[in-house]
Amino acid sequence: MKIEEKYIKRCLEIAKKGLPAALPNPSVGAVIVYEDKIIGEGYTSAYGGAHAEVNAIQAVKDKSLLKKATIYVSLEPCSHFGKTPPCCNLIIEHKIPNIVIGTVDPNAKVAGNGIKTLIESGKNVIVGILEKECKESNKRFFTFHEKKRPYIILKWAESQDGYIAPKEKSEQKPVWITNEISRQLVHKWRSEEQAILVGTQTVVDDNPRLNVRDWVGKNPIRIVLDQNNRIPKESYIFDNQVETIIFSSTEIDFSATIACQISAILFERNIQSVLIEGGKKTLQTFIDENLWDEARVFKGNLFLENGTKAPILKSKWIERQFILDDELLIFKNYD
Repeated sequence: MKIEEKYIKRCLEIAKKGLPAALPNPSVGAVIVYEDKIIGEGYTSAYGGAHAEVNAIQAVKDKSLLKKATIYVSLEPCSHFGKTPPCCNLIIEHKIPNIVIGTVDPNAKVAGNGIKTLIESGKNVIVGILEKECKESNKRFFTFHEKKRPYIILKWAESQDGYIAPKEKSEQKPVWITNEISRQLVHKWRSEEQAILVGTQTVVDDNPRLNVRDWVGKNPIRIVLDQNNRIPKESYIFDNQVETIIFSSTEIDFSATIACQISAILFERNIQSVLIEGGKKTLQTFIDENLWDEARVFKGNLFLENGTKAPILKSKWIERQFILDDELLIFKNYD
């Protein structure tokens, strides 16, 4: 392994610690090296806080070493004033001579300007180390800026015979297809995304809370489709406990491409990721419009015999896991 890859890999490892608190900012890792020894490292603080480069520089005890060191960062240092000052300026101020960058920042406010600023100040700059891995580590951020829409994750659970809900049930609450561990994992997923979306029928049938009560983390914004305003006002989604957005026929033309309209509105609202939990009509709409990036599909250990059939996804799964007696299939959309 090349030395540049060794330290960018370390950047990626520590960058994970910044998510999901950093959202909607990317979570970046920064490592400062002198004579092949790490003398400081840091990752992006919670949104509005210090960036990775700042935290890494602050962690260096002997600041005189910075003039002879190399800073490795998984994403191009920012060059503009936002919630915090430009990281490029700080690197230049501390006279760090060598900068190794995983990938260029897709944000139009940066997009190569940080690299240009560093080069013009006389720094030695290397770009494109483990670029694919660096982009994957901030897939939500890259999708948002490159495709002008949020990163979209589909999730559902289906029975062994391919149903996501029974034909009839006696109570207004979910019929659990998966085990408790799988359901807790879903709450972890919710804490990792900025929003969660469901359709009208899911709320009418199940009255879900759509929060992260089984995991420690921030609740996602609840987004509900309700074309004709028929969701009962006593439903949990109206409890004012979590920010909630209702899309009715006032905001969306339900006779047109719904997924495309929703994606555009969420982009305008700076929502970088959304977990879509159903039901079938909503999920199938995003599949049919080819507006999805991942699908996470559980197969529970039971048979329903009839009911609502699972969405049809023609892609081949790329990863398979077992959670006790549940099977979890992960799909990726490479189109």
